[in-house]
Amino acid sequence: MKTITMADVAKQAGVSKSTVSQFLNGRYDYMGEKTKKRIELAIKELGYSPNIIARSLKQKSTMTIGVIVANILHVFSTQVIRAIEDFCNESNFHIIVCNADDNPAKEKRYIDMLRAKQVDGIIAFPTGENVELYNQLTDSNYPIVFMDRIVPGISIDTVLLDNKRAAKIAVDRFVEKGYQRIGLLTPPLSEGVTPRKERIQGYKNALQSQHIPFNPDYLSSTDISEVQASLDAMLRLPNPPNALLALNDRTLFEVLKYAKKQQLNISEDLALIGIDDVSFASFYSPALTTVAQPAFEMGRKAATLLLNRIKNKYTDPEIYRFEPQLMSRESC
Repeated sequence: MKTITMADVAKQAGVSKSTVSQFLNGRYDYMGEKTKKRIELAIKELGYSPNIIARSLKQKSTMTIGVIVANILHVFSTQVIRAIEDFCNESNFHIIVCNADDNPAKEKRYIDMLRAKQVDGIIAFPTGENVELYNQLTDSNYPIVFMDRIVPGISIDTVLLDNKRAAKIAVDRFVEKGYQRIGLLTPPLSEGVTPRKERIQGYKNALQSQHIPFNPDYLSSTDISEVQASLDAMLRLPNPPNALLALNDRTLFEVLKYAKKQQLNISEDLALIGIDDVSFASFYSPALTTVAQPAFEMGRKAATLLLNRIKNKYTDPEIYRFEPQLMSRESC
């Protein structure tokens, strides 16, 4: 079968090749409706399919970006991905999503793979351990934006939550409701995971501002698989916490599993707040008070920054902080 070309479409529609090219690239704001319909009909009748590879080589752009998340199981990650995809789709860009599992070697392989596929830029939740690679990317002016995590010494546009304020909002809520023995459950404290470090510091700062002594027995940093055992040990203390802050959604899931298993009454036996507004928070019984991240706004901001850099709209890299919001419900 003969390969149908743009010239064939132009001939069939009675227009120039450049007009067909403008149509295919969405540059038809000033194109007449009759012309657009003739081109559409010619494409349909001839069964024309643009040669994506050829177009990419000609335009020196694949109209594709890579998104590398630390852990795709997090609600926040999936919401950010959706926001990025929505924005990119509006701009005729495609995305490739990679899950690095917070593994530096895996992250490096994905960055190398994405660059080999000639994606136009990358949005990454960085592990923080591929510093030399990050520096190579910035030195070559490769478009990249960091999400959720700051890497010290690396000058890259970064989008993340005001994490200290998120923890303070939760602690202040507990105190407002009369709780003083406030525990905190978090996944392992890793140097590269900015939200965990900042939320723990925000928790300690908030306790201090409320004149509540910090009790190290009330803070547990452990693998997700050990969260329930750690909570059990905390609640068996002679003077256990009567309020608990779950540092992220996956920690919150483990707390709820434990409560069900132990027939623990959330809000009556233990006040609970989670950072990250999970989808079921409003209809769980009791409804869960959470501190929400504006994930869709954050994802859209990251995509906007990246596409601006792809289009050579360079500005000095900045850190963009977003405000958390208390979702007041029944668990506290």
